[in-house]
Amino acid sequence: MRLRALLETEALGLRLLGGEEELDRTVRGVMTTDLRDPSRYLSGGELVLTGLAWRKNSADSEPFVRILASAGVAGLAAGEAELGDIPDDLVSACRRNRLPLFAVNEDVAFATITEYVVRQVSGERAGDLAAVVDRHRRLMTSGPAGGGPDVVLDLLTTDLDLRAWVLSPTGRQIAGAGEPLAPGVCAALASEHLAAVRTGRRGPHRISIQGITYSLFPIKGHARGAAPAVRDVRESVLSDWLLAVEADAGDWPAERLDLLQGVTQLIAVERDRRDAARTVRRRLAQEVLELVQTGAAPAEIAARLRVAAPVLLPGLGTAPHWQVVVARVDWDGGDIPGGPVAQSLLEEILVDPGVSGPEPSDRIAVAHAGDEAIALVPLAALAAEGEPDSALHADALLATVREPLAAGLADDGRLTLGVSAAVHSAEGLRGALEEARHARRVAAARPGRVCAAGHHELASHVLLLPFVPDDVRRAFTARLLDPLRDYDRRHRAELIPTLEAFLDCDGSWTRCATRLHLHVNTLRYRVGRIEQLTARDLSRLEDKLDFFLALRMS
Repeated sequence: MRLRALLETEALGLRLLGGEEELDRTVRGVMTTDLRDPSRYLSGGELVLTGLAWRKNSADSEPFVRILASAGVAGLAAGEAELGDIPDDLVSACRRNRLPLFAVNEDVAFATITEYVVRQVSGERAGDLAAVVDRHRRLMTSGPAGGGPDVVLDLLTTDLDLRAWVLSPTGRQIAGAGEPLAPGVCAALASEHLAAVRTGRRGPHRISIQGITYSLFPIKGHARGAAPAVRDVRESVLSDWLLAVEADAGDWPAERLDLLQGVTQLIAVERDRRDAARTVRRRLAQEVLELVQTGAAPAEIAARLRVAAPVLLPGLGTAPHWQVVVARVDWDGGDIPGGPVAQSLLEEILVDPGVSGPEPSDRIAVAHAGDEAIALVPLAALAAEGEPDSALHADALLATVREPLAAGLADDGRLTLGVSAAVHSAEGLRGALEEARHARRVAAARPGRVCAAGHHELASHVLLLPFVPDDVRRAFTARLLDPLRDYDRRHRAELIPTLEAFLDCDGSWTRCATRLHLHVNTLRYRVGRIEQLTARDLSRLEDKLDFFLALRMS
């Protein structure tokens, strides 16, 4: 459909404020947002609806409009309910960026415009689509959230006999119609979806699990046939939701495919609303983080925590304990910003995987600084042994999400995560932050696409290894181990395995010989050859330690 058609529909209550020469632009979808930077959710061709909550002063209009224009949106429709007349600075910014601007009468719900655009861009629809969208429109206009994604899925079940679920990229169930899916099925569906997105396959993606076929639809907020996103897919692959339908969409007619695409747009509206609500918690986390990193007085940090606690733990009578979690997503080449990706991903990982629905994430505050995402996690109860009952553990955080995340990271991405111990006061937050960062570096020193480490591991020598520069590592290990490797290649002498076993047995000749199934004299010969080739003495503690570290760093 064309932008011009919006003005010709009186029920939409749109008034053109600028961009008359651009009214022949094609509208491919619709998105509602009050984020200052909604670029990650834009694919191009959308009509963007906004209530102007992002605008604090006149200087905010130009950056917001420039982001929309760069993303290739079709036009902007601003509601008059918040500020009355549309501000002149927004009108001027749209004219400078050649972005058509509409005013939305305060009596017209954004849901009405959303429904109209979804109907038009999807082309001819079956009668059941009109019923689904119309019923959902009535539900949406009756309240601010319209019942959430569950309502849309219930309509699919009752009207079309389709069972469907909304899943996060980690495989957690956000919403569903009927019985919830088993955790293993959710993880498999999310993995298939992420792998398909990373390889560029067009949706819907199909997968059979235990004899049941599911079709997977990405929830991106644009209609079927929309132009591909200009941004790199890695910027959103780890944050986008997906719709899983228990059906084989391979032989569906175009009308039915358009129906499901329209449903994903309605769910995307709900997703955008929930994402906008996260801005308050993110701002709280950012403020606390800045105070901690700049060395602010504990009293000042404590005052900010008292403000944050009621938002993150409503109804809590006493001040909670806190943990800090640091995560980082790195992509090969380093051209994709890792901070925002890690932020949205960490907000999902910190939700209990056994809890359905989007609401649990409303109590998690995550900021990002550079390529790091930093979570401030409140803990309500204190166990008898001194550790909060709800304390986070590094391995447990990634246990259920490792498979989907590995598929999304593919062969060019990496997630590393560190968890601090619990602290009970503002004085402990700075140490907790440093502890979580050290733990994340320990995780980064390990192999694998998805790695985590906790504060319990920081009392070991492994804490030191991640901070050794790569060139120092290579020089150190080469000086000690290359002579042994060369000798093993020429003579098949197995000096490296012998050295590893000898150190692992704490230098015990009999235990090492038994482990290697060797005579003690043969073991003494091999150890003597190691000492001869390296000019080291394995009876000395210093030389044993050097060999041990060289093996760990190699």
